[in-house]
Amino acid sequence: MKVLVVDDEKAIVKGIAFSIQNDGNEVDCAYDGEEALEKIKSNDYDIILLDVMLPKLDGFTVCSKVREFSTVPIIMLTAKNDDADKIAGLTGGADDYVTKPFNIMEIKARMDAVLRRSADRRKAEDAGKDSVLNISDMRLELTNKRLFIAGREVNITVKEFEVLELLASNPGKVYSRDKLLELIWGLGYPGGSRTVDVHVRRLREKIEDNPSDPKYVQTKWGVGYFFHV
Repeated sequence: MKVLVVDDEKAIVKGIAFSIQNDGNEVDCAYDGEEALEKIKSNDYDIILLDVMLPKLDGFTVCSKVREFSTVPIIMLTAKNDDADKIAGLTGGADDYVTKPFNIMEIKARMDAVLRRSADRRKAEDAGKDSVLNISDMRLELTNKRLFIAGREVNITVKEFEVLELLASNPGKVYSRDKLLELIWGLGYPGGSRTVDVHVRRLREKIEDNPSDPKYVQTKWGVGYFFHV
């Protein structure tokens, strides 16, 4: 496995890198956001450990920019135990987060879980899922997670795409917030229902003519969300 560790505290980078390398993995290191972004553009990483508080470009910005061209799994490292920061990272495209101070065993467990979910998604795609889903004027390219509306590509995060893909593939089926958390973010994910609400709100802003009166992603009050064709 090839891992990129990004943190401006060199002692933290050294400790994480040493432990991951001892498991037989290859590790690259970066100490600011600009250096991290350049390395991600130039290398194929299996997973990225990305600190939030970085010089030049913060971790949220790096994550958002990476999601413009890559679906590589990203785990955010943050010193802030604040729900708003966690939600900001996850809605920006991160797959998970770890709050400092952390135990290296927790990081490894999180890495294993994120990589397992990523592998499961790839297996599902390889098992015969259609590569394209067309609904009305929307075109979802499932393999590379690209969305087009009326022929125009829409900038969408991986998690927003996965929510849309799940709902659009099962029109009329209502999913509770807890079920969406389980299916999209995985069992044991510590975030709450607000994570789902934020993703749905941002998704509506991108695909609906009138997000306050949505045509496609609708709410069944007291139950959850469903896709209306």
